[in-house]
Amino acid sequence: MKTLPSPYGEIGILYEDNHLLAAVKPPNLPSQGDKSGDADMLSLLKEYLVKSKNKPGDAYMGLVHRLDRPVGGVMVFAKTSKAAGRLSEQFRLHTAKKQYLAVLEGELNEVRTLENTLLDKQGQNVRIVPEGTSGAKTARLTTYPLAVKDYLTLVRVELDTGRKHQIRVQHAHIGVPLYGDMRYGHGRRGETVALWAFRLTLTHPTLKKEMTFSCPPPNMGVWEKFTKEINAQIDNED
Repeated sequence: MKTLPSPYGEIGILYEDNHLLAAVKPPNLPSQGDKSGDADMLSLLKEYLVKSKNKPGDAYMGLVHRLDRPVGGVMVFAKTSKAAGRLSEQFRLHTAKKQYLAVLEGELNEVRTLENTLLDKQGQNVRIVPEGTSGAKTARLTTYPLAVKDYLTLVRVELDTGRKHQIRVQHAHIGVPLYGDMRYGHGRRGETVALWAFRLTLTHPTLKKEMTFSCPPPNMGVWEKFTKEINAQIDNED
């Protein structure tokens, strides 16, 4: 796998053709530029295209979905405006299937489907509110326990909606916050939230065939406890 340097670790290039680029975002690297002014995934990949393809000036790179800054894992980018439109539509309609791995603080021993109403108000944490609250949106996911060790649970999470901080908020609400989550859980300074976008399945914007991209989280920190179970998930393409 080709890699590119970033201030937060290497960016892995999983796949590239004339219309699509699939890459691995390191944790703490913003998906796109923000008020922090830090380097970001989109800009670094644009720079890669300019240099690798000898393109004069700017290169087109379309952001069609995002990962929260603390979260690492698989992302796709559009290399043409046609691809950007078609890929964006898949994410809008949730026909692009995103799967995450997470480590929860506590034991979860059964499959849980979580449905809540979330309110994302500027300047505040995302929170669960009563149904019908103005500006709030429904969030739904299913979480599958994979292993329990040392009062920690490795889970696979599949989203039905794509709300901001959804996985973090909904698991904290049922008493099993994500390991390392300082905002919604019990994380401590220096820890990274244990959430990783490990698999993404979509339809190629021009070839019209289904494609799946996957990558395990780095085998370090709390992820090391679950190496065997993580590798089994990566090997399982169902």
